[in-house]
This record gives sequence, C-alpha cells and structure tokens, in this order.
Amino acid sequence: MDLLFLSRRIFLGDGGQEGLIHGGIIVDTEGIIRRVLRTPQEVNTYLYNTESEAVYDFGDLLLMPGLIDPNVHINEPGRKDWEGFVAATKAAAAGGFTTIIDRPTNATPPTVNVAGLKAKTATARGKIYVDVGFWGGLIPGNGDQLIPLLGAGVMGLQCSLSGSPDPVSGEFPAVNEKQLEEALDLLKDEDEAVVAVHAETPATKLEAETETETVAPREYKTFLGTRPPQMEVAAVEMLCRLSKRHPRRRIHILNLSSGKCLPLAAECRRSGGHLTIETCPHYLALGAEEIPECGTEFKTWPPIREQSNQDLLWPELKPGGGIRIIASDHSPATPGARCLTCGRGRGNFLKAWPGINSLQLSLPVVWTANHQRSTEGKESISLSDIHRLMCLEPALLCGLSAFKGRIAEGYDADFCVWCPEEEFTVGPELLFTATKATPYTGRRLRGVVHATVVRGLHVYQQFEGFGQPLGKVLLRKTSRKLVKFVRM
Repeated sequence: MDLLFLSRRIFLGDGGQEGLIHGGIIVDTEGIIRRVLRTPQEVNTYLYNTESEAVYDFGDLLLMPGLIDPNVHINEPGRKDWEGFVAATKAAAAGGFTTIIDRPTNATPPTVNVAGLKAKTATARGKIYVDVGFWGGLIPGNGDQLIPLLGAGVMGLQCSLSGSPDPVSGEFPAVNEKQLEEALDLLKDEDEAVVAVHAETPATKLEAETETETVAPREYKTFLGTRPPQMEVAAVEMLCRLSKRHPRRRIHILNLSSGKCLPLAAECRRSGGHLTIETCPHYLALGAEEIPECGTEFKTWPPIREQSNQDLLWPELKPGGGIRIIASDHSPATPGARCLTCGRGRGNFLKAWPGINSLQLSLPVVWTANHQRSTEGKESISLSDIHRLMCLEPALLCGLSAFKGRIAEGYDADFCVWCPEEEFTVGPELLFTATKATPYTGRRLRGVVHATVVRGLHVYQQFEGFGQPLGKVLLRKTSRKLVKFVRM
C-alpha cells in the first residue's frame, strides 16, 4: 500500500508553483513519489476512495524537499573519532538533510583511487541514516586514477590549491595550475565531469610559526592575517584562466569566503567559462569581529572575514547571482586537534585544525541570519531561494537532479519537515556529531527540524530520535553507460 504525507504548508520546488500548498504527497512502497495532491479537496477525495498503509499528518509544519549538502568531511575509515558515518549522517538527518556528498580528504586512505572509494563505500554501507555520495580526489601524480574514479561512481573530482594541515598534508597534497590543467586535459572526453576546487593559493609562513613574543596566536586577528582575501582572489583568477581555456569543463569553487572574488567569476562566465561558486553558512552568519580570544572552534579555511564582507555575499544568493550553492564544509576534529583542551596549546589559532562543525545547524543558521537581515532592511532571501541553494543546485551539481531536489512524480520521497518560526538555543546535548565544539554554542537560532524522511522512511523525528540506518550509497555513472545513475 501507498503512504500519504500531509501538511498545510508544502513547498514543492517543482518549478511549477513557488508558493505553499495545503495538500498531500502519495508515496509508493519503493519510496518514490507517485502523486501530489494540491488541494484539501483532492486529499479528502483520495482518503475517501483509497486505503493507505499509513497517513502522516504534519499539520502546520513546513514540508519541503530534503536538503542536499555537497561538501561534508566524513573522516572514516581512519579518523572515526573526528567524524564517522554514523555520527555525520545522524547530524545530517537531524538537520533536515537527506543526501550528503563526502569529500575525499581526511580519511585514511583518502579517496584518490578506486581502492580508496571501495574502502569508503564498504565502511558506509549499513550504518548511514541518509543517502551518501562521494567526491574523488585529484592530487599530484594520480592522473591515471581520475577516469577510473569517475567510472566507479564518484560525483566529480575535488582538489585543493593550498595544502592541508598536518596530518593530512602528506595524504592529500595540493595541486598547482600546471597540474590542474594537465588533469583537465585528461578529462577532455568526460563531458559530465565536475572539478571542485578549494580556491586559496598557498598560505603565508606565519601560520606555521610557533608561538613567540611577537606573535599573538590566541587572537583571531593573528590567524586572519595569515590568510588575506588576496589568497582567494589569486586562486579564482587562476581558475578563471583555466575555465576560459576549458569551456566544456565545469569548475566549481568550494566554500568561497571573500566577496572580492565574485566580480572575477562573473566576468569569467560572460567570457564563456563554466565556473560556479558555493559559500557556507558561517560566512553568511558570522563575523571576524565577534570571534573571542582562544575561540578556535571558529577557525576554518578560508577564514571567517569581517562582517562587511557579508554584504558582498548576500546579494549574490538571489536568482541569477554568482553564488549557486550554500554548503556546510562540515569538518569537525577532536578537541585536541582543535586546540580546545587545557595546556600550552589551548586556543592557538595558528596550530588548531581548521574546520567548522555545522552540518546539523546549516538550515537554522542561514534562516536566522536571513531573518535578522530582513528585519534590519538588508538584502535577504526567500524560502524559494533556500530550496534552490540547498536542494536544487546541489542536486544539479552532483548529477542527482533526475530524482532528488524536488517534490514531483517519480522523485525520491525525501522530505525536510520543519517550523521556520520556532526557536532553540544551541547546546552540545543537541548535537549528534562525533565532536560537539561549534561556534554556534549558546546562540538562539530560528528554524527547528521536526522530521526528516528519506525515500518515504522516517529517519529522524524530534523527541523520538532515529529510525534504522537505511540510507543508500549513491554511485554516479557516466553517459557512456546505459544507465546514468544507479539507485543502489
């Protein structure tokens, strides 16, 4: 029998109706949407004539397509204590995400060859609460692995122009312009391949220095000075050159911080380059001025910049703007690695591992910042924009748009059910990540996720916890195959 999901506020995101409807969604036993009921009258007629296996009535809660995050660091196998599949996918489900895409770094081994991908998928199966896909890694010397990785099902290839900190630096080294162009040449016949790039040129020497009398490593401004906007600007200039020389290849900039890069990318697109950009909730909601001394839970690459930088980012979130996606860049680590434990190293911004713990909080962080800007008369976005930035465009980037990112017939029944008006205070007891340190601790946020549904299955319900780990591994196939995407 079919399942029926009801709400007085349903946002379909199907391109046909941008407002909310009072209706229902019929889901078959395979977890696929069979029909959308667009009025209360249609719902009543269906209920009168048809017996459903179960009816889930969410009342006035907002039901929208499940969120998709294409930028998540799951550090298993190898560094499960930093973040493993169980913790990461529970956090995703509690945050309204139904699909996440894992970055190739930080795990041991990293996903830089088919063996690394198999290690990831073997570890993930049976323990994930939402659907999970994978990026493949592009590093110096693995050119012979790029096409096999694409053929094995990664969503695309990801690299960094700035080396990772220890202990990951030796496992996932950065590429330079020459090496990246060589990889683009190797991919000339792979029309659907996306190359995603952490766009910062190599860091200054100051961050690698030890504490001295002339350096104040516990002050955020010291760290901020080591990664100026010019690092991002120079990297984007490089990617614009490559994009113009390889117009068939989509180059995607991960977690962009500096608004100074946006005019460069706009000019590149006008010149025929296929360059897209994502930013993160912390760049939209947090400012360098508010980061306290020793607050290393705020450290990330690129850094959180001054509040004035936010005014350059928010207008670009609108339709037609330069920012296509909001993604978490979720990258927690142990308190020791983050310099959050007692001792001489506590609060040292120059030594702390960079990364924000935010996957579970992405939706309320963005929604709260948006509400604050709206009340202050600044640039803000709509629910339709949230759907485009956090559902539709991520699905398009990762080749999932044929069955995820919308509520429509034939699509997966992936739903985020939340209350945009309800508020909560962030505390460690609410978080399901492996480590609890987050820059949002103690903040009052707006937007509470009440339930998350993946292919018709309740994977998370507020106050009731989690269902079974029935998420699926997503493996993308190229157009050379008869089937473009396989639902495993």
